[in-house]
Amino acid sequence: MTAPGIRAAIVAGEPSGDLLAARMIRGLRARDPSAAAAGIGGPAMARAGFQAWHPMDALSVFGYVDALRQAPRLIRTWRDTRRRVLAERPDVFVGVDAPDFNLRLEEKLRAAGIPTVHFVGPSIWAWRFERIHQIRRAVSHMLVLFPFEVDLYREQGVPVTYVGHPLAELIPKAPDRAAARAALNLDPGRRVLALMPGSRESEVRLLAPRFLQAAQLLLRQDPDLQIVVPVVNARRRAQFEAILAQIPVPECRVLETLPSEPGVASRQDGLDSAEWPVAWHAMEAADAVLVASGTATLEAALFKRPLVISYVISPWMRRIMAWKSGQDAPSLPWVGLPNILEREFVVPELLQEAATPEALAEQTWVALSDRDHGQRVARRFAALHETLDRDTPGLAAEAILRVCHDHAA
Repeated sequence: MTAPGIRAAIVAGEPSGDLLAARMIRGLRARDPSAAAAGIGGPAMARAGFQAWHPMDALSVFGYVDALRQAPRLIRTWRDTRRRVLAERPDVFVGVDAPDFNLRLEEKLRAAGIPTVHFVGPSIWAWRFERIHQIRRAVSHMLVLFPFEVDLYREQGVPVTYVGHPLAELIPKAPDRAAARAALNLDPGRRVLALMPGSRESEVRLLAPRFLQAAQLLLRQDPDLQIVVPVVNARRRAQFEAILAQIPVPECRVLETLPSEPGVASRQDGLDSAEWPVAWHAMEAADAVLVASGTATLEAALFKRPLVISYVISPWMRRIMAWKSGQDAPSLPWVGLPNILEREFVVPELLQEAATPEALAEQTWVALSDRDHGQRVARRFAALHETLDRDTPGLAAEAILRVCHDHAA
């Protein structure tokens, strides 16, 4: 389709983008063994043979305040990346997510004659639809993770390819609850609840107290309930445990890593889960998941678990989001990815003032105890898994090669 030796500049700005880009690079090299890739990326991309001009951490910011604080560094990184790409003139530039950084860069590069691909469509279907005008100028081809996004971009004149969601390839179609409980040293005969109040400081600060108070209420209904709380790093663990000390919950286990002897070799599905994030083991082990809105809601759905979605933001953050987006609320009636994809409330969402400990406990008890509800949810999520399961690296690589071919023709 294209001459050997395609040269791609790639920018990925967070761990999920690093993993996505690494698999895309392998997809490119499977079709063009001489393909070369350089730009901004992380360790997974490096293992795939990527040359980093800047580390992925150069783009890491946490919220609007941190973005303002890090603005000088971000601007320097953006300008240096633009300079390098314009000087080296690769066959294609691929921006992986990170829309605030990448769309501005793509606009400059495309105007200079370099074809651009954006991988992971910005959620204009929920916030900031006016961004479509910038996307139309900046992006030669959009790669999207969800099927409903195809018509949206096509109607706006943006060439688009649906490549599926990589999580659907990585998460097993038939989760092994028994193996996961063995890996976490949990009692196989007692109910398990996974509490997941988010990975950001603000999320844990605002959601963890409500989640723990809900857990206290749930333990009154089932004193044998086992509760696991996966955390992303030591900082979030310390933050959560400080809250837990104020709102004690018996049988609450905080997990930053797997136990020292996880027993993953005993799995029956043949998958090597030793490198899974600990949150995946917690979700696979759980009977239900109480989770902050975000990618974790989709992960829980792909594990076929009944879940309750919640989110709370501070009043000042709400004002900033409304100012930045020009909207007081999302354009859709749902915020959780499983509900957005199914276009209905398959699982409950408790947001802002509605996220009281009592309401969270009530809905989570249904998820834990109502077997018919759990089976209905599992059937819906199994069908969703099939829809999202595509050869994402291969489809992405083929679309990128087509863009290069069309530009060279």
